[in-house]
Amino acid sequence: MLKRRIAAHPSLSVGAFCVDSGRALASLFLRPVAPAMFTAPVQWQDCAAVDVAPEQPTRSLFGVSLSSIQPQAVEAMFAFLYPYLLKGGWRDIYLGSPIPGLRKALEKNAGMPIWSYVHARRRRRSGEPTDPQLAYYHRKGFRQIVSIQRDYFPHVPSLNYGVILRGQIPLARFGALWRATPLPLLKSVSQLL
Repeated sequence: MLKRRIAAHPSLSVGAFCVDSGRALASLFLRPVAPAMFTAPVQWQDCAAVDVAPEQPTRSLFGVSLSSIQPQAVEAMFAFLYPYLLKGGWRDIYLGSPIPGLRKALEKNAGMPIWSYVHARRRRRSGEPTDPQLAYYHRKGFRQIVSIQRDYFPHVPSLNYGVILRGQIPLARFGALWRATPLPLLKSVSQLL
């Protein structure tokens, strides 16, 4: 599956590696997607499918496997990737996330609607979600909750629920300008982000 993802969209497959050991520290595999698909019930395998292309042209991407044990690796990966995304005219990235704190939250408060849990925020940490995975993605710029999906993928702590998140690519609204800008200059501009 990894080889198929890279072969399908080589310019949208990135990773960060340790310079000493060569060990992978972070990865992200992107594919074009029609955002309207997230307004209906959807499962992870539908979102991540390599062989499915959107019916109409799109400026949106779906990301698979954005995880890392080292936050700096994710930051380095995005710093490398952003100029290419801007040059390609991409506007936003969607991700699917588990909500691993859901089961425990419902054990404490069985009547709580799932919507309430997903949208709950920490008071002391700049409005971050209370769920640890959603908070992680929030810090990476994925701040818009698009939909809550039942039976998204098997994950016991999430009770099989998933959340579709959206992150805007910084400065993407100037897409025509970025497509005309030489890549070396665009790399310099994106470093300011």
